[in-house]
Amino acid sequence: MNTLFDALTAGDDAVVRALRAGADPEGRSDEGETPLYAAAVHNRPGAVRLLLAAGADPGRASGEDSVDLPLCGAACGGHTEVVRALLAAGAAPDQEEEFGYTALAWAARLGHTEVARELLAAGADPGRPGPDGLDPLMAAARRGSSSLVRTLLEHGAGRDREAVARALAEARRWIGVDMAAELRRGLVQGRGGGAQDTYEAVVRRVPEDGGITVVVELLREDGAPGSGDERQTGHAAIATLLEGALGLPAVPEELAGRALRCGDPEQEDWTTAATALVERAGAPDVLAAAGAWCADPDPLRRAFGARVLGELAAGPGGAGDAVEVLRALAAGCARAYRSADPRALGAREPALSTVVALGRLADPAAVPELLELAGHPDPQVRQQVGAALAGLVPAGDTVATGVLVRLARDPVARVRDWATLALAELPDDTAVVRDALAARLADPDPETAAEAARGLAIRQDPRAIEVLAAILADGDAEGPARETALAALEHLADPRVRTRLEWTVPRGR
Repeated sequence: MNTLFDALTAGDDAVVRALRAGADPEGRSDEGETPLYAAAVHNRPGAVRLLLAAGADPGRASGEDSVDLPLCGAACGGHTEVVRALLAAGAAPDQEEEFGYTALAWAARLGHTEVARELLAAGADPGRPGPDGLDPLMAAARRGSSSLVRTLLEHGAGRDREAVARALAEARRWIGVDMAAELRRGLVQGRGGGAQDTYEAVVRRVPEDGGITVVVELLREDGAPGSGDERQTGHAAIATLLEGALGLPAVPEELAGRALRCGDPEQEDWTTAATALVERAGAPDVLAAAGAWCADPDPLRRAFGARVLGELAAGPGGAGDAVEVLRALAAGCARAYRSADPRALGAREPALSTVVALGRLADPAAVPELLELAGHPDPQVRQQVGAALAGLVPAGDTVATGVLVRLARDPVARVRDWATLALAELPDDTAVVRDALAARLADPDPETAAEAARGLAIRQDPRAIEVLAAILADGDAEGPARETALAALEHLADPRVRTRLEWTVPRGR
């Protein structure tokens, strides 16, 4: 058995050798630990599969008192691949270990969404309470994991309306709480101290799972980490999701407040609030609120308004004069970044959201305002300008063509890529367009070079052929540049050249 446990740390080949030499996959260490449990806890999916194939029981408990399950150990660590292997081998998703905990109970309390998804797909009960009385939805709401709450709702947790209401009350309780201070207070009290006692704490804020995870550790006297705790901060998004499940939509201003409190358009609190409003398309209060937000002095509120209004306008019913509202907002963003006012940096988020919204609406009337934002100092804004202009510029618009030519020389690769795509999609076939595309054939970014070659292939320019051949033969066989190059082949008029390139096999294949 010592040989088999040593093999677990040495790699899968060592496990194979130990098993072939006669090691018992169902044996135990001196402490009563099974090899399968050790492999599961230490995230060795290859070793787990080998042990299972050799006869290890996926449901056999480990430890001196046989209290620890491999499935629960893997769930605690968030080891999704191990969980998947154990379930495939017949592990019962709702099997309880010591104190009545199941793998889903652990995953819900620790915020492991992918593990929970595997367990639920295998039949784990989404409403089964843990020994502390918390059902998975309540545990996930307290944890602050919006992705986990969404997964539980998708697998039937919303059928128990009382449980949903309890989880909603819990999520609302945590909105706006200083999470670091709350965790520190709990850790101090766990040590037997009071809130007035002084303890040195280290706080980390980790971006993950569509939000922020706050990690707090109390230090020992020698500076080493002692007790610690962590919590996610997606409670506003969770409240919005659970309100939707109960059919209790919040008023628009409440949803805007949840989005703005996080202050990041990429976080779940923001995106979930925006989605909830868009799902109420046609409600006059939502449309009126979105339009008013677009004219608000707060840059983040303008960004949120642009996001909501753009998605409402892109929906089946449209949104009246949304394009005009967004055009006015874009013009204001352009004036802000061109000004010498240091507060102009606050125009980044509304500019980005407005450009994305105008791109979704694809109205040629907005081309002048998009061009005004092409010189924005933020590369993401410039990138989205190129994306918005793709297929939107009318024939003969030399001003727009000149702007795209400049963007195609941008120092940021993603800006060049989208600007080159927009150049390729122009209806014009002029020397200026061809030369701008040809200048990007040697671009260090392969996606930009591929778009340039596609644009020249559309215009039957022979300069595209050599670059297309190089991308297909020597480029990343799974990358987007190859996909673009393959799409360009349909524009080649010479069937022999087209056939030759279609049969080009990447090196190493």
